[in-house]
Amino acid sequence: MDVLLSFAAALVSLRLAGLLARGRRHAWAAGLGAFAAAAAAMAWGAAHGWDEYAFRVYYLAGALLSAPLLGIGSLQLVGRRWASAVGLLWVGLSVGVAIEMHVHGVLAGTDVPRAQDHVDLFPRLLAIAGSSLGATAVLVVAVLTLRRRPLGNALLVAAVAAAAAASALTQTAVAAAAACFTLAAALLYIGATRRS
Repeated sequence: MDVLLSFAAALVSLRLAGLLARGRRHAWAAGLGAFAAAAAAMAWGAAHGWDEYAFRVYYLAGALLSAPLLGIGSLQLVGRRWASAVGLLWVGLSVGVAIEMHVHGVLAGTDVPRAQDHVDLFPRLLAIAGSSLGATAVLVVAVLTLRRRPLGNALLVAAVAAAAAASALTQTAVAAAAACFTLAAALLYIGATRRS
């Protein structure tokens, strides 16, 4: 069940990312693409057992990229032109960190590995900072523009909550985490495309 739900989450997220990219919501599309990659890594780990490559993809997409890219998308929505440059720098830094980080310990089994057991302090702090700032940007922009887009912004806030629940559940319930990733992707897509 973990494999099927994670794979379904990857497919739904990837499809919605494509639709957002077509609508010129590129940073949000990239955030959903990161959801898709993280869910695909979860599916791989659940089906074949975790290895270093699947873990690096999961860490890059899920821990380092998804929330920051959603935050960049929100900042772009309110006309912050500098957000695109910050987003590109963040993606470059994140990819570099994911490639170069030391993954220690044995990665085995089908449970999602705990980052604190396999990753040094700097990549973990970077993930915490990026995710916190990204989620904060989404929430602040949603609150500040609530009168203009009440339903759309409420859906974006719900998407952030679903993504946070997915992250929390990956250690204990992969199927539930995959369902939350799918819900977050759907809410983000609907919230991003609604005019009100």
